[in-house]
Amino acid sequence: MTKQITRAEFQIMDVLWAESPLAATTVAERLADETSWSLKTVKTLLSRLVEKGALEHTPDGRRYLYSPKVSRDAHARRATQRLADQLFGGRAAPLVAHLAESKGLTREDLSDLETLIEELKRDSD
Repeated sequence: MTKQITRAEFQIMDVLWAESPLAATTVAERLADETSWSLKTVKTLLSRLVEKGALEHTPDGRRYLYSPKVSRDAHARRATQRLADQLFGGRAAPLVAHLAESKGLTREDLSDLETLIEELKRDSD
């Protein structure tokens, strides 16, 4: 996925990351409780995501079935890197420090970070 996705497009992706392939009507149904989008709006968002390379669609009779072309993890990596680039000169440490200060870290978070740091140190040797 080369282009950044909007918050609305992310909601579509979230549905399809949870389950795919899905038809536009099913995606709209899954979003009905959290949005007031019409089927036309959902189809427009799906089309935009196909154009951006985030989704692919395959014909299924008179409809299309949509599936992500990028994983949630890959999207998260790109979005995090963009954020670090824009706000922290591409450096990860200030980004993590900012998140820690603003959200607070649980003991479990700290343990996970310590484990990750140790793994990264081993891998860089």
